[in-house]
Amino acid sequence: MFPFSLLLLALPLIEIAVFVLVGSQIGVLPTIGLVVLSGIAGGILLRVQGFGILSRIRQQVEAGRDPGRELAHGVMILLAAILLLIPGFVTDILGILLFIPPIRDLGWYLVRDRIQIVGGFGRGFGQSPRPDGRGDGKTIDLDEGEYSKEQDKASPWRRLDKDEP
Repeated sequence: MFPFSLLLLALPLIEIAVFVLVGSQIGVLPTIGLVVLSGIAGGILLRVQGFGILSRIRQQVEAGRDPGRELAHGVMILLAAILLLIPGFVTDILGILLFIPPIRDLGWYLVRDRIQIVGGFGRGFGQSPRPDGRGDGKTIDLDEGEYSKEQDKASPWRRLDKDEP
């Protein structure tokens, strides 16, 4: 935890130093332009790659396979977009690296043993959990004649008025 907090404190100082170096080489306005363009690129890349990863997650779940890799890729794409939106060249480089699929695969390789996904993936979305099409016992299915909005005076579930015994 200590190295992470040290890096978090050092990051703004590193970013300022890189800003000064880049600004002295290309000028102030082009430096600001690069920072703005990296933020725009982060938003565009998040949209394009984010929709792609969502469709791959859906395909994995519908096929009954574990979507852990795609979920991790989605988290890394989100982190990459956030890094591109943060002003600074060091965070931009880290963000661009996270948009590269082999880098994300390396990240997945490093964390896959620490992640446990709970739940079955044998069914697609919207399919009944039982083969006979019936629910799992937690859902009450009523027909039109079995439900009404008017209060039934003979129902044991109705509230008793204070005047009634």
